[in-house]
Amino acid sequence: MTYSTVDISFPEDLLIQIDKIADNESRTRDVLVRNAVKMYIERKTEWQKYFNIGQKIGSNLDISEDEIMCEIKNYKKEKAH
Repeated sequence: MTYSTVDISFPEDLLIQIDKIADNESRTRDVLVRNAVKMYIERKTEWQKYFNIGQKIGSNLDISEDEIMCEIKNYKKEKAH
């Protein structure tokens, strides 16, 4: 695997948190950030799959996005009570 070096700026408070976690896990900063980015991409990809499935089901059922959002809001209201 080939690696490339990039320059990334972080707010100081975030960098302190990154360094603390890296130190606690006996990792380097770059390994921690690289793993975090990989996890983000994996989760984003997974959510996109779910979104695509939802769109396909919605189009097959002839349900609009607004109707779906309304159902989600109603469901949340019911769960809150």
